[in-house]
Amino acid sequence: MPDDVLDKIYDPKTVEEKWMKRWEEDRVFHADARSDRPSFSIVIPPPNVTGSLHLGHALNSTLQDILARWKRMSGYNVLWLPGTDHAGIATQNVVERQLAAEGGKDRHELGREAFIERVWDWKAHSGGTILEQLKRLGASCDWSRERFTMDSGLSRAVQEVFVRLYKEGLIYRHKRLINLCPQCRTALSDIEVEHEDVQGKMYYIKYPLAGDAEAFLVVATTRPETLLGDTAVAVHPDDPRYNALIGKKIKLPLTDRTIPIISDPILVDREKGTGAVKITPGHDFNDEQSGKRHGLEKISLIDWSGETSPWALREEAQVQPDLVKSLSIKSMSKARKIVVKTLEEAGLLIKTEDHTHALGKCYRCKTIVEPFDSPQWFVKVDEQNNSLAKGAIDAVRQKRIRLIPESWEANYFGWMENIEDWCISRQIWWGHQIPVWYCKVCDESDLLAVPGSDELIIASDATPIVGASSCAKCGGTDLVQDPDVLDTWFSSALWPFSTLGWPAELQPDEAGRLEAEAMLKRFYPTSTLVSAFDILFFWIARMIMMGLHFIKEVPFKDVYIHALVRDADGQKMSKSKGNVVNPLDLMAKHGTDALRFTLASMASPGRDIKLAEERIEGYRNFCNKLWNAARFIMMNRPENKAEAHPKSEQTLITRWIQSRLHQSIQSVSRALENYRFDEAAQEIYQFTWHTYCDWFVELSKVDLQRDETRQESYQSLVDIFEETLRLLHPFMPFLTEELWAYFQEGETCLAIAPYPVYDAQKIDSQAKEVVQSVVIDTVLAVRNMRGEMNIPPSETLPLFIKTTEQGIEDQIEKALPYLKRLARLSEVVIGVSVTKPSMAAFATTSYGEIYLPLDEARIRDEVDRLRKRLDKTEKSIEVLGKKLSNKKFVANAPEAIVEKTKMEQQEHLENKERLLGEVNHLQALLSAESGDV
Repeated sequence: MPDDVLDKIYDPKTVEEKWMKRWEEDRVFHADARSDRPSFSIVIPPPNVTGSLHLGHALNSTLQDILARWKRMSGYNVLWLPGTDHAGIATQNVVERQLAAEGGKDRHELGREAFIERVWDWKAHSGGTILEQLKRLGASCDWSRERFTMDSGLSRAVQEVFVRLYKEGLIYRHKRLINLCPQCRTALSDIEVEHEDVQGKMYYIKYPLAGDAEAFLVVATTRPETLLGDTAVAVHPDDPRYNALIGKKIKLPLTDRTIPIISDPILVDREKGTGAVKITPGHDFNDEQSGKRHGLEKISLIDWSGETSPWALREEAQVQPDLVKSLSIKSMSKARKIVVKTLEEAGLLIKTEDHTHALGKCYRCKTIVEPFDSPQWFVKVDEQNNSLAKGAIDAVRQKRIRLIPESWEANYFGWMENIEDWCISRQIWWGHQIPVWYCKVCDESDLLAVPGSDELIIASDATPIVGASSCAKCGGTDLVQDPDVLDTWFSSALWPFSTLGWPAELQPDEAGRLEAEAMLKRFYPTSTLVSAFDILFFWIARMIMMGLHFIKEVPFKDVYIHALVRDADGQKMSKSKGNVVNPLDLMAKHGTDALRFTLASMASPGRDIKLAEERIEGYRNFCNKLWNAARFIMMNRPENKAEAHPKSEQTLITRWIQSRLHQSIQSVSRALENYRFDEAAQEIYQFTWHTYCDWFVELSKVDLQRDETRQESYQSLVDIFEETLRLLHPFMPFLTEELWAYFQEGETCLAIAPYPVYDAQKIDSQAKEVVQSVVIDTVLAVRNMRGEMNIPPSETLPLFIKTTEQGIEDQIEKALPYLKRLARLSEVVIGVSVTKPSMAAFATTSYGEIYLPLDEARIRDEVDRLRKRLDKTEKSIEVLGKKLSNKKFVANAPEAIVEKTKMEQQEHLENKERLLGEVNHLQALLSAESGDV
C-alpha cells in the first residue's frame, strides 16, 4: 500500500460525515427484538424538542455511547433508544414568542386548536435539531426507533396510565395551594421550584385588638402585602404574653374584617419573631395546613396572572374601598409597596429590618413563584404501606436498582421519604390534554368560560368523567374536556416502557401487538440509565414509581449519575456570565473524537468537570498521534507479501507488547464494568501513546531493518494496532472506524467487530521484565544522563554496563540492537567485572550499574553554561526581592500582580537550587579520582 493512501493530516470533518451516514444507512445500530443474543438496553434521557446541544448533553450522550458501543462489540443485542420530550412550557413559550415576533395574534386570539396546529408545524420544521446534533456527536442509537413523548403510541400509554391510576384512587382533583408561575401562567410541582436566599426586609406591623384601639399585637412578616388575606393570628398556648388573648378578635389592618386569635403550637415558635404569627391560608403552604386544622377561610388575592384580583380584594378580603382601587391588577411586588406605604401613613408600621430569606422561583423562567389556591390534578404518592413512593424506596434500598455513585442514595431517600403528592396539571395548551370530561348539562354551573377565549375554568366540585363516553348521571354525550394538560414529566415517567410499545394490547394491529410484546420481553427492564443529578427527582424517581406500578419490575438496574461540566475555573456555565462553551464549535475546531475523549477522561464519579480547551487540544494531538502511527505502518508494508520473508517466531518485543496490551484490556474492561470512564480512557491513552507509539513503534524499527524479523514485526505492528483500534473505538468512534477500514480493506465495520477480551495466556512475564528493565529503563537512564550533560541526541556514545549476575548478560546481548538505536550508542561493554571510567555519569538499574563516559572538556563547558544561567537567575531573584520589599508596591499593586510576583520569585528560587545541584554534581565528577568510586 503506497504511503499516500492516508492523508498526511487527519481531517475530522470529512471522516465524521462519512461514517455517521454509513452507519445509519447500513443499520449498524439496529436492535433485534427476536435475537437470542444477551440484551443490553438503554433509553436516552429525552432532550427537549426545543433544545440545542450543550456540553451537558455532550457528556451524557458520550457516556451512553461508550456503553452502547462497548456492549455491542462485546456480543450484546444492544438497544439504545432515542427520542425527544415535547417540553410543554418551553415549547409553548417558543411558539408564542414566534407569534409575537411576527406581529400576529396571541394564542388566545388564535384559539386552542389553531395554536396546537402551529406548534406541530414548528416541531416538524425545527424539532429535530437536537437529534441531528447527537448524530454528529456519534450517538449509536437505533435511529429507526425514534420516539416522541406526544407521538400516537406514547399518547395511548399516557391516557391508559391516567385512567388506571384514577380508577385505583391514585389520581384525584382537589383545590389547594399550588406553585403558580405568573410568567408561564401555570401550576408547578414542588420540585420545579428553585429556592434561593435573597436579601429582603422583615416588617413589624401593629394588629389592633377589636374593640380596644389602644391594645395591639405586633406581627413580623416578610410579605406585608398578604396581610389583606389573613384569616387569623396564631400564638403559642404556653406563651404568657399572649395566651390570655386566645379567642379574642383582631381588627385586621386596611380591611373591614375582624379575625380571631388562635392557639397553634405546631406552627408557632415562641422564640422566633414576636411570637405572634399571621395566618394567610391562601398565600402560604404552612398557613394552609394551619387553616385546615382550625377551619379557617382561605382568601386568595390574585388570579392566574399573579396580579391582584379586584373582586377578591373587594368581596373576599373586604379591603377598604380607596385601597382596592390603587391595589387592583398589580403584581404582588407592587402591591407590597402600596401596602407598606399605607401602613406607614396609618401609624401601623413599627419598624423594618434587613432579613435574608428563601425565595421560590420557576425553574424555567426564574420568575418569582406565588402560592395560589386552585383546583388541580394530583398523583397520590404517599399513601401509607402500599404507596408508589414506598415501592421506589424499597427498590433502591434492596439494591434492585443501584445508584452509582452510591453516595446519591442519601439524597434519594431523604426526598422520597418526605415526598408530597405530585401536582400533574398544567394550565397551558401544548401537551397531553387531561383525559377527563365534564357533562355540559349536569355541570353547567361549574363550567366557567374565560371571556374572549375558548378556555374553560372547571370548578372544583364538577364531576369528572374518566374512561367513559357518556355522563353517568344523565346518560348525555354533550361533554367538554378538561382544558389543562399533564405535566411534561408525567409522560416522561413512562419512557422506559411506553417507548417499547406498552400497553401492547392497545396497539392498532396484530403486528404492532406482537412487536411490542417482543420488545418489552427482550429489552425491559433496561440495563442502565445515564443521567445528570439534577433530574434524580424530576424524572428518575418517577420512572421507578411508574415502572414498578405498571410493569411490576424496576425500569432499569443501574443508574449512573454524572456530574456537571463547568468552565476551566470551576464556575457553572451561564449566559449571564458569558462563559458558555458551545460543543458544536469545539467539535468543528478539534474534531468530535477529541471532545468525546476529553469528557470521558474527566468523568470522575462525584467530581464536576472543569473543562479547559487546552485539554481538548491535547486529545486532538492524540488523534494525530494515532493517525501518524497508522501512516508509519502503511509505509512499512511489504510491497509483495508473497516475496516477503516468512513470518518468524514472535520476537521479544512482540511478546512484550502483547503482554502490555492484555494488561490494558483487563484494566479497561474492569473500569467500564464499574462505570469508571475516566480510568478506562486514561489506560487506553497511556497504552496507545506511550507504550505503543513511543516504545513499540520505535523498537519495531530495529526489527523492520532485518530480513529475518521484518514480516513478523510488521504483522505485530498491524495486529496490535487493530486491537488498539477495537479498544479505543467506543471512545473515539470516527477516527478508529476510518483507520480500521484501511487495514481491513472493506471487511465488517469496526462498530460491530469483537471487543478485545483479556487472555491470561498472552501475558509473558519474562518478556515484560526484560523489555522494561533491560531496554526501557536503560534507554531512559541514558536519555536522562544526556539531558543533564546537554549532549545532543544525534551524538553517539559508548556505554558500560556492570551487571550483578552472569545470567543477565545474555538478555542484554539480545536487547543490544534496541539499546543502540534508541539510546544512540556507538558500543556497549557488558560484564560483572566492568569498572567505572574515571569521569562518567552513572545510574543504577535492577540488573546493575550503567556508566556513560564523559570527557573533561565537555564537563567544563557544561559547568560554565550552568553558571551563566545561575548568575542570571540570581539577578532575577534580587530584582523581584526588591520589588516585594517595597511596601508601596505591595500595598498599591493589584493583588493578582503581587501574587504573580511572589510566584515568579519562588520559581526562580527553585530553579537556583536545581542549578546549584547540577553544578555541584559536575564539579564532583571533575574532582573525582579515577577508578571505582
